[in-house]
Amino acid sequence: MSDRPVVIVTGCSSGIGAYCARALVRDGWRVLATVRKSEDQAALEADGIETFLMDYRDQQSINDFVAAAGERTEGQIDALFNNGAYGQPGAVEDLPTEVLREQFETNVFGWHELTRQVIPFMRRRGAGRIVQCSSILGIVPYRFRGAYTASKFAIEGLSITLRMELMGSGIHVSLIEPGPIASRFTTTGLAKFRENIDLEGSVHAAAYRRQLARLDGSGPINRHKLGPEAVYTALKRALTAPQPKPHYPVTVPARQGMILKRLLPSALFYRLMRWVD
Repeated sequence: MSDRPVVIVTGCSSGIGAYCARALVRDGWRVLATVRKSEDQAALEADGIETFLMDYRDQQSINDFVAAAGERTEGQIDALFNNGAYGQPGAVEDLPTEVLREQFETNVFGWHELTRQVIPFMRRRGAGRIVQCSSILGIVPYRFRGAYTASKFAIEGLSITLRMELMGSGIHVSLIEPGPIASRFTTTGLAKFRENIDLEGSVHAAAYRRQLARLDGSGPINRHKLGPEAVYTALKRALTAPQPKPHYPVTVPARQGMILKRLLPSALFYRLMRWVD
């Protein structure tokens, strides 16, 4: 058994996952980090982070990772931070069903399978923390992000239900809901848009071009965008608080969105969201 608490962090190639994995090591955790590509392992290993290959879309890779993690730690898994995900842009009517299915394979079904396999380790110890890196788009909708929004709404529903079902077990479930965070997330989203959405054949072509200017960096800078350290502040609270909260919004837009959805009549709220760009 490790003399340090053991946490699994997924999606550690860059951005939120990479930052949080390193910060957790500095704060005394033993970190088991997952990446999808072997070339991303060396930099993490150099910082004292144990790395594993895992792809949420591949059931066998999840099985292999959990088996290896359990063997490496002699069955000690104290916390899980599900973070690896991507966002598929595009209007709902332009979204091929197979592309929507792929979004759910990574953002929902893979998370669900890993969580299911980790819970028995926590049950045996009578304690554990499961933290899901959701999004403000798991609470409020956003135009041209239907696939990602749907996947995060699903994670919100699954996770809050799981939180209720685990009450009394010593295992706590929390959701972090970031707004805009500096990472490679938008770069990946831009590639997915170009790969899967027919811009020129869409009635939304003009709106897409405005969105693309923001995604490729040629548009105005989002002054509310924070660094991944803001997510880590919320993660640390969710992992260490005696009674962790169900929701941890991060960034001003995330907090504003949650408040406005709660206070405004739904018709007015969705009309306002229609003009958010």
